[in-house]
Amino acid sequence: MEFEFKETLLYVENLSVAYDGVVTIKDINITEKDVVRHGIESTGQIIAIIGRSGRGKSTFFKALTGLIQPHSGKILIKDFESKDINAAKEVKEGDIGFVNQKYTLFRHKTVAQSLKFALRKSKLSETEKDKKIKESIKNWGLENCVDKYPNELSGGQRQRTAIIEQLFSSDQFLVLDEPFSGLDVGNIEEVKQSFDLLSNLSEYNTIIFSTHDIDLALKLAQSIYVIGYPTINGDKKDYGTVVAKYDLREMGLAWKEFNEKHEKLYKEIVHQMMIS
Repeated sequence: MEFEFKETLLYVENLSVAYDGVVTIKDINITEKDVVRHGIESTGQIIAIIGRSGRGKSTFFKALTGLIQPHSGKILIKDFESKDINAAKEVKEGDIGFVNQKYTLFRHKTVAQSLKFALRKSKLSETEKDKKIKESIKNWGLENCVDKYPNELSGGQRQRTAIIEQLFSSDQFLVLDEPFSGLDVGNIEEVKQSFDLLSNLSEYNTIIFSTHDIDLALKLAQSIYVIGYPTINGDKKDYGTVVAKYDLREMGLAWKEFNEKHEKLYKEIVHQMMIS
């Protein structure tokens, strides 16, 4: 086997969310572990969440990042501050970074000012903060953007700035809501490069993104979850849940060039989405 599953990084158990008594998502279960690839410097995890519009992907992301409280269930992530390798903690707002579709930034702050603000709660000294900001700006190719405001940045530059902001305040977990939506080919390539950089920064970095583009999900992710309306005993429900999971690592499709096996899985996922 070319890889090995290690400790659990993300654990979601029977997660349900209701608005005004109406259940939106229900019984969502997800387990993602650290993966070590033999003979290769370990990289982080990339997880795709796909499904038709209105099936609860955004609601799931809001619960996952602590922006809304679940009706029931729990969300646990690895506790990196504990010496116990298997220690976990319940998610609270700020533990998992969240980058929305608009890459929201402060209109009246430059890139450097926004990143400095993102470190306001950090225990680092001012010198250490400045060093961290400079290193991140260099790593993410934003040297020419330091003194620019959001309206002077490209879509890709805004997204990279938003990603760094979230990384500065979260625990190696990052959620991106439809990061490829509405982008042209050039910006899509920039986002894919951002994924590579994020993944290469740490084996614990865990990227969770939603997309309608199954082709991109297959090319970028190591595991794919389909959220849809389940059919139980012939009765189609009106709440979202995980209706299928595809672990591309176990299927021998992760980290591989797109081939006929990916094409077959593509068709299977399309069918799964259509019926849910």
